[in-house]
Parts: sequence; structure tokens; C-alpha cells
Amino acid sequence: MIRVETGSGVTTVTLDRADRGNALSAELVDALSGAVDRACADPDVHTIVVAGAGRHLCTGLDLSDLDRSSDGDLLARLVRIETLLAALWHAPVRTVAVATGRTWGAGADLFAACDLRLAAADATFRFPGAGFGIVLGTRRLAERVGTDRARQWVAGGVEVDAAQAVACGLATTLLESAGAAGADAVRASIGPAPSVDRDTLTATREATRADHRDADLAALVRSAARPGLAARIAAYRDRLRAAPRAPR
Repeated sequence: MIRVETGSGVTTVTLDRADRGNALSAELVDALSGAVDRACADPDVHTIVVAGAGRHLCTGLDLSDLDRSSDGDLLARLVRIETLLAALWHAPVRTVAVATGRTWGAGADLFAACDLRLAAADATFRFPGAGFGIVLGTRRLAERVGTDRARQWVAGGVEVDAAQAVACGLATTLLESAGAAGADAVRASIGPAPSVDRDTLTATREATRADHRDADLAALVRSAARPGLAARIAAYRDRLRAAPRAPR
């Protein structure tokens, strides 16, 4: 489900469901949240890297069990995802995400929540939650790319390529060379360990980043608590299946 490697102060968490595009099942969310919590609690860790096995970082929610999921099941999973995103956003360590292939939905929110955001040249980003009535990660996206652009991307279901992501501030680094998402290129892009300790990093976050965790969670719950969540997601899934696919 995930692979975790720690060395030289860096914990790398790899989402390991390549056959499902690393889509976020309830179990994967729990495993990823636990790995992030453990890394944050380890005083020897200064950096967390989140990457994906296979072609994609994360293609969003895993909908394979949608027909067996109640509104309450889906709400609980979304709340757990928001808690994970907040943990990365407020982490006492440096956080890094490596986008490859489709980085969509909750995967794009995961990417936006990290400090350093490395995008391989084949990465694409979408924020489709509004398509089924969910408000997840929108404020953090707005902090990265600006309020007007965030609303446009979310409301319009816009697909953003890697170059545009860098130009707009969603990504911090474009990994352009062949095999650029490999370990050596990622290490080079991350650079040395932070020059400040955890307490100073936390204090800097608090001084520059207001704590909106309660408001973000409330916005998510309000949007997801409207009756018919599972039906809305199913309708969105069916629209995707029926839409013609562009050549890739």
C-alpha cells in the first residue's frame, strides 16, 4: 500500500498502488497519515517526501468501492484526507511532493499542501471536487496560485500541465530531463537539510501562515454533508466514463 524509507534525515513515503493509479482508498489514506505522523514525531527527520509508484503520483479518490459506500463512509474518508492535508501544511518538518503523470483530485490537493512541489514534465493537475459538490483544499490552492485562478481551475475542472503549474506557482520546480523524477534528480532539487531547527521552522510557519484548520474542515463537512454525496460522485464518475478521451 505504501513504502517508507528513512535515511539521512529524509523519510520518503511512496504510494504503492500503481495498478490503481495510487488512488486514495480509505486504507491508503490511513497508511499515509500514519507514516506522516510517525515522521513528524521522529526528531531525526527533517524532510518528508511523498511520491507515487508507477506512472502517476495519485489519481484522486479510489472509486472502486463506491457502489458499496454510504454517504457517511465517503464523508469519513474525506475528513481523513483533509486531516492529512492539514498535517502536511502545518508539519514541523520540510515537506516535498513529486508529481508524475496524473496528479488529480485529492492527489493534486496533496501536492499543493507541500513546501517543495516537484513536477515531472509529464505531470498534469486537476481539481475536480467541485464537480460533485465537494470543497477540499481550495483555500490552500488559492494561497499557491491566487484566489481568482484557483476558483477558475476548481469551477472549470481545468487540466493544468507541468509548465503551467510552475508558471502559476502550483509547482516550485519542473523536472525536465529524461527520468527526471528519479531519486537523483529529486535529491538535487530538494537540496541540503533546512538551516533552521524544527522549533524555528514551526514558529516561521505560524508567523506566515494563519491556522485555518477548523474553517477548512467545516467547509468540507458542510459541502459533503448535503444528502446524496455517493450519488453525486457516482454521477460524476459516469460522466467521466461517457466523455470522449483525448489522445495522450
